[in-house]
Amino acid sequence: MTVSTPALLFPAISLLLLAYTNRFLVLAQLIRQLKQMETEDDYPLVARQLRMLRQRIVLTKRMQATGVLSFFVCTVSMFALFLKWETFGMISFGGSLILLSLSLLFSLWEIVISTNAINVELEDFERKHRSRLT
Repeated sequence: MTVSTPALLFPAISLLLLAYTNRFLVLAQLIRQLKQMETEDDYPLVARQLRMLRQRIVLTKRMQATGVLSFFVCTVSMFALFLKWETFGMISFGGSLILLSLSLLFSLWEIVISTNAINVELEDFERKHRSRLT
C-alpha cells in the first residue's frame, strides 16, 4: 500500500462534506420558514415537521462529524505510510473507510426522514386542495 491509495479518498470526502454542508443549509432555511408559519391553521403541519427536523439535525451533525473524522484518519494514514509505518497506515486507512461508511449510512437515514417530511407537506397540500374542491 502506498501513500497515494488513501489520497484517492480526498476528493470524494471533500465533495461529500460539501454536500453535507448544503444539506445543513437547507435544514436551517426550512427551520426559518417554519418559524414564520404562526397561524392556527399551520400548527398541525409545523408540529409534525418539528420532530423530523430535530432528527435530521442530529443526523446531519453525525454525518458531518464522521465525515470529518474519516478525512482526518485518512490523513493520519497517509502520514503513517509516508513514514513507512505500513501496518499502522493500513489500519488507519481501514478506520477511515469505516468512518466514511458510517457517514454515508447517517446520510441515507437523513434522506429517508427528509422524504417522509416531504410526504407530510404533500398530505397537507392535498388536504387543503380537497377542501377547496368540495
